[in-house]
Amino acid sequence: MNKVITEQEIIQIQQKWAESLIRIGEVFKKSKDYKSAAIKHVDTFYGYSEGTVLFKPTLANNRQFRKTFESALSYFIGGNPNFPQDVGFALVPWKEVRFKNSGFILKKEFAVVMGNYFFTNFTGREVKVEFTFGFFRNNDGRLKINLHHSSIPYSKD
Repeated sequence: MNKVITEQEIIQIQQKWAESLIRIGEVFKKSKDYKSAAIKHVDTFYGYSEGTVLFKPTLANNRQFRKTFESALSYFIGGNPNFPQDVGFALVPWKEVRFKNSGFILKKEFAVVMGNYFFTNFTGREVKVEFTFGFFRNNDGRLKINLHHSSIPYSKD
């Protein structure tokens, strides 16, 4: 497929990513198979099965770069002894995730978007996080993430 990735496609996949992340927490709250939901999330949105993924999650500082499917899965649900810092970002759980995009780079082979996303838990507390996502179109024509960096905004405190 030789079509330029569009802003609308990125906005749609961001919404689906957010819904999927929220779903992991919902399944966890119901004491159901949240690991399967998380496996589906990583497999659906990240391109680990197709090549290199550069993933630096927000709440990781010891082993912060997640170059494998298993290491990404650990970030979202914890429980991996190789990543003892991970408590399961998706298990908070989150009530809402919204993206505010600052800018896009759109090409045929890849696209990059940068901005802030906001995570709201069930007490109403909102956390602002900075992000950069890179996307590529796989052989099936679906967008997959091959770059994901997020961090807490700088604070003088």
